[in-house]
Amino acid sequence: RIEVKTTNSKEAQTIKITSKESNISFSNILFGEVWLCSGQSNMSQSLAGYNGQPTFGSILETANSNNPNLRLFTVKRKGSKTPLKDVSEYDKWEQASPSNVLNFSAIAYFFGNQLQKILDVPVGMIHTSWGGSKVEAWISNEMMSNHQTINLSDVDINNRTNHIPTALFNAMINPLIPYTIKGALWYQGESNKNNPKGYKTLFPAMVEDWRSRWNIGDFPFYFVQIAPFIYNGNDKFEEQENSAFIREVQFQCADIIPNSGIAIAMDVGEAYCIHPAKKKEVADRLLFNALNKTYGYETIDFEGPEFESKEGKDGGLVLKFKNAERGLYSFNGLKGFEIAGDDKVFYPAEAKIINGRNVFVKSDKVLYPKEVRYAWRNWVSGTLYDTSILPASSFRTDKWDDATHYKE
Repeated sequence: RIEVKTTNSKEAQTIKITSKESNISFSNILFGEVWLCSGQSNMSQSLAGYNGQPTFGSILETANSNNPNLRLFTVKRKGSKTPLKDVSEYDKWEQASPSNVLNFSAIAYFFGNQLQKILDVPVGMIHTSWGGSKVEAWISNEMMSNHQTINLSDVDINNRTNHIPTALFNAMINPLIPYTIKGALWYQGESNKNNPKGYKTLFPAMVEDWRSRWNIGDFPFYFVQIAPFIYNGNDKFEEQENSAFIREVQFQCADIIPNSGIAIAMDVGEAYCIHPAKKKEVADRLLFNALNKTYGYETIDFEGPEFESKEGKDGGLVLKFKNAERGLYSFNGLKGFEIAGDDKVFYPAEAKIINGRNVFVKSDKVLYPKEVRYAWRNWVSGTLYDTSILPASSFRTDKWDDATHYKE
């Protein structure tokens, strides 16, 4: 191992390694920005999409993909009971072209391709994900042992590998360390949706774990809030069945994890497809985080509206938001708002944007309103944006654990 001081040259380089017995030469090497991309099936989804599940824009994107300054590398799916030193199965580094991008992660490609063009520097994207994986699988044994006892001696590593604690870290993350990266992108959470409290602990622990092992400081970590999907039912308020609770936890993690940011996907979900076709919109929102917070593009907006406070008025509640510097917007009116009084029963409510900046919520069935919930279901199509067309997360103004909703 040797440390090399690089220049700002964008030209392809040659690396020569010589000794008394050998003379090795590597050509067409670039030095630039490398991003690690991980998670479950929505990160794995390629430009080609899945069977019956497309990725929008893939044909034109493929046609325009020839880019010698964008390099792609994929770690193949593998689990291990112990940390591996080397990546055993992989698709080697290739420059982006129509012959290879269709099978590469769509999120990683969309992000990397635009980043390369904006910065005008070489960009490398490392994709290492596994569909259906739990966050526990991506955490080291040392870190996981702080939260639960791990003993894999009698575990079949080939049975539900993506759910085995530490298994994917050992085979798909550890071998990549200490490859120098600029930051990481993460799209995962569906497989942990029934344990939001646990995720609030384990996800930040995973980020801390990776950062400590890379030993390059708190590198940028940008992640996607899972999109709405109907799952096993829509009329769910209970924490175990309502994915709004893990969306809430993911939103909170953006404040818990230093140097992180979240991409909201409330408006791109599909009721009966857990893999939204609008991957470019999600990648764009990750990119906006990176441009503003990592690369100093201060005029690039990256945060949608966030609930800040409420006050009673005219038999309803007025909601105020931060991160909406130029106001709020909705394409065809607001939907998905519910309101409750002291009985903690939420009723469908009418909501409208007032003065371009606040939201007024009211229901004739709630005479003395106390709290509001927005998009607090498994499946909902987000309707609240700021004027940058960045969506608001689902949110609640209450902290009730025993709330219900009105049923006729």
